[in-house]
Amino acid sequence: MRIALIHALRHSPPPIEAAFARLWPDADLMNLLDTSLSADLARDGGITPAMTRRFLDLTAYALGTGADAVLFTCSAFGKCIDACKAAHPTIPILKPNEAMIEEAYAPDRRIGLLASFAPALESMRPEFPGDALLEPVWAEGALAALDRGDAVGHERAAVEAAARLQGCDVIALAQFSLAPTAQAIAASTGCPVLTTPDSAIRKLRAMVAA
Repeated sequence: MRIALIHALRHSPPPIEAAFARLWPDADLMNLLDTSLSADLARDGGITPAMTRRFLDLTAYALGTGADAVLFTCSAFGKCIDACKAAHPTIPILKPNEAMIEEAYAPDRRIGLLASFAPALESMRPEFPGDALLEPVWAEGALAALDRGDAVGHERAAVEAAARLQGCDVIALAQFSLAPTAQAIAASTGCPVLTTPDSAIRKLRAMVAA
């Protein structure tokens, strides 16, 4: 079973590969990384037709290599991924956050949504049910620390941001790159923490087995 992983941030592959090693070790992984996607999104201020076309091209390339399913790992491109799903309705194609959202959501449950890539907070809100009680928080400086190779600073910024999520029933980490901070956030807040890699793999494995 070949799973194509499509990334827009260079920090995304290690957490998802580690999660696959734990939860689905016999999956055959292939990685496609285009860091210009996130840079161009920040520059343009939103999704453009050209951006959607690039996602369609990346999906077609992945499927052309024999991939049985596609998992995108950057949460700020939901509309582009919807276009890919529409273009390939018989192929399991998963947004990075949809499985985590399904696991996090329940009526009257207050969900802390923590992101290190600020555009993800805006793009993810419409993916939740309309009555979801969201507390979005940006971990300012976390991604910049990771870009510098400062894993300790990245975790510290994430934990400090999570401290603002008082009264939440669960904390959902919006980026795959935030997954390594889950244990520290859970310890500091006393709140259950969901990560996109673990949730996505559980759902994707069920989809391909259906």
